[in-house]
Amino acid sequence: MGISFWQIAIVVVLVVLLFGRGKISSLMGDVAKGIKSFKKGMSDDPQTNNQEDNSKSDNSDTENK
Repeated sequence: MGISFWQIAIVVVLVVLLFGRGKISSLMGDVAKGIKSFKKGMSDDPQTNNQEDNSKSDNSDTENK
């Protein structure tokens, strides 16, 4: 009792009819951008992030005074 080709095809057709091709492609583009930014964030050097955070906190302290 597995999923057949026709069941998958019907589900795909229903999704395309409900959301339209434009919304699906824009959603997939947003997902791809999120994955790229996540990978970029994971590949950044932690020391670089700490230095940036420290400089941001120093700037916010001077702005509050």
